[in-house]
Amino acid sequence: MTTEYTYPITTVTVPESTYDAEEVIAIQLSAFADNDSPVPDAGIKTAYNFASPANRRATGPFDQFRQMVQNNRYAPMIDHSEAVTGPLEQDGDSAQQRVTLTGEDGQTVTYRFGVSKYESTPEDETIPEPNCWLTDRVLRE
Repeated sequence: MTTEYTYPITTVTVPESTYDAEEVIAIQLSAFADNDSPVPDAGIKTAYNFASPANRRATGPFDQFRQMVQNNRYAPMIDHSEAVTGPLEQDGDSAQQRVTLTGEDGQTVTYRFGVSKYESTPEDETIPEPNCWLTDRVLRE
């Protein structure tokens, strides 16, 4: 089933300038841990909301983003049972953090989240709010 969503998807958490880099990653991890709460695919929708403009251009509209997250590379994020985060490595307006997730099957997978702070004008529709941290990449190690 294909559904068109307007960015950002307002039924889930959206980026705000008050969130720091570490909170942005934690919000996404928390949403992925219970992917279908409070709405179906809430975790994936939250991650889409926190994707940077370049990330969204590369992954395409929400339905393509959802398919990418559900593939073998990223599927372990969905409904994981535990997340262990490493230290946040920040350099100015960019940061990265290593995250090891344990799935319901007990297997672990490590990812490296890369985030950047996006400063823009309120008229810029590619970000929900000026001066917010967004995810540029999530790499599986």
